[in-house]
Amino acid sequence: MERSLTLELVRVTEAAALAAAKWMGKGLKNEVDDAGTSAMRKVFDTVPMRGTVVIGEGEMDEAPMLYIGEKLGTGTGPEVDVAVDPIEGTNIVARGLWNALAVVAIADKGNLLHAPDMYMEKIAVGPKAAGKIDINASVEENLRIVSEALNKDISEVTAVVLDRDRHQKLIQEIRRIGARIKLISDGDVAAAINTAFEDTGVDILFGSGGAPEGVLAAVALKCLGGEIQGKLLPQNEEEIKRCEQMGIKPNKVLKMDDLVKGEDAIFAATGVTDGELLKGVRFHGTQATTQSIVMRAKSGTVRVIDGTHRLEKKPNLLIK
Repeated sequence: MERSLTLELVRVTEAAALAAAKWMGKGLKNEVDDAGTSAMRKVFDTVPMRGTVVIGEGEMDEAPMLYIGEKLGTGTGPEVDVAVDPIEGTNIVARGLWNALAVVAIADKGNLLHAPDMYMEKIAVGPKAAGKIDINASVEENLRIVSEALNKDISEVTAVVLDRDRHQKLIQEIRRIGARIKLISDGDVAAAINTAFEDTGVDILFGSGGAPEGVLAAVALKCLGGEIQGKLLPQNEEEIKRCEQMGIKPNKVLKMDDLVKGEDAIFAATGVTDGELLKGVRFHGTQATTQSIVMRAKSGTVRVIDGTHRLEKKPNLLIK
């Protein structure tokens, strides 16, 4: 891949964030998603690459934009797999909550797991604990591993968990062990990434969430030197058959090289609402500001980019 694609992807996520942020707090989840995906698609069409969506909005007959199998880019340049979550946390934006992101990841063709839209059990950590965790080990064992890796007392370790009924036993176990918990309403891609940054106050992610989001998080953590492991959790016969078609056993541990192969991958995200890592979109009359992060696995470079946008120059990307 060409390194110039790193900044091209930031343009994509900035556009999606600017468009979706107009709907913040208005309680309209579908409008948030439509605005983000429409803007993202328009800018993707200007990026010099031959991209194919492998993680997106669904199959062609289920989603009008950014569907799995859709071709993106100008049709020239490197051939890449594309994973998109135009707005990771549409409910977050609709409700005006924290940690909504516009997210894109790419890797050379054939290097991203074509994760089915089903649940995945996950565990994620930052660089200091990478290579030491084990999704098949107990919660207590993994917490103690992170405690030792970070040189923290276990009572100081913070686990982030999606606030779902299915996680009640997990939450009780973490509390029994004595670790701290941060519950989130949505957005486990942001939560996984946060484990790689000490300033966010998050040390480990536990629990189940979407499998496609697991691949997006894997690309980010590959760039950052962190780690995520996952196991697909099919809920019915149809999902079991999907796993079989992919050649993946439901109990198989998916490690970093299963989720994103090769030495290179690029991840970009722009904050839509404020979070621990990125500021959300701010509107200032005829201008808006954004904050983005973009990283590349091959070089290990991580850039945080503050952007100022003249809205009258981008009338097709924003809701007036």
